[in-house]
Amino acid sequence: MIASIPSPSSGTLTIGPLTLNAYGALIALGVIVAVWVFGRRLEQRGIGTRDDASAIALWAVPAGVIGARLYHVVTDWDRFADNPGKIIEVWKGGLGIWGGIAVGVLVGVLVAKRRELPLAASLTCVAPAIAFAQAIGRWGNWFNQELFGRPTTLPWGLEVSASTAIDAGYEPGTLFHPTFLYESVGCALLGFALIALDKRKPMRDGVLFAYYVAGYTAMRFFVEGLRIDPAHDVAGLRLNQWVSLVVFTAAVIVIVAMRRPLDRIPEPAQ
Repeated sequence: MIASIPSPSSGTLTIGPLTLNAYGALIALGVIVAVWVFGRRLEQRGIGTRDDASAIALWAVPAGVIGARLYHVVTDWDRFADNPGKIIEVWKGGLGIWGGIAVGVLVGVLVAKRRELPLAASLTCVAPAIAFAQAIGRWGNWFNQELFGRPTTLPWGLEVSASTAIDAGYEPGTLFHPTFLYESVGCALLGFALIALDKRKPMRDGVLFAYYVAGYTAMRFFVEGLRIDPAHDVAGLRLNQWVSLVVFTAAVIVIVAMRRPLDRIPEPAQ
């Protein structure tokens, strides 16, 4: 039985003579895995190559990081108002997934269009890749001892340093819900589920991306409800829970609107 999950004493990774910021290294690893999955799926469908995936990531990933940081800064401006210089300290954490996906996907679509890839099919290919990248990147929160949930007595409760517990308003030794782990496992399962769904259920190109959005936002709504880090509350829900509800609803509408089987799509008039 697991008594608890310890947190790393440092936010760095040491590999031989190299010392890397763990948060950034894990995001980079997630990107590498996502590009590999994306490229492989493009080639399996015969619509692109791994070079196409790398070229798209070259622009989409930095854009996504910028978008994610801007979302975090805008929605938590109180943390930066007195010291705007902290805005660039991305390595210390603070990336809003909503801004990252919105800006990253938009730039990725523009690059894919420039390379003459079918856009809807490309979104189908990239959907599970994004989920896997999130699954890996979430472990950066573990190294930073951030974004954990409320106290728990479950055997997999997360240990944090005494100073981190005190800063959160709790006694040293308090165990917390490891929300980074919940989201990491959830995203990994979502990625595999999307691949299985893509193989078993014929659907229009692009719909799988809507399934990714619906799956992630449903999971995020509940994980967000466990978190205790400062956030704007509206009518008893955290801001990101409201965003999850709105985006989930939009994704479901897309899925329902495009649910007609492929063989029933009418042929264009001659």
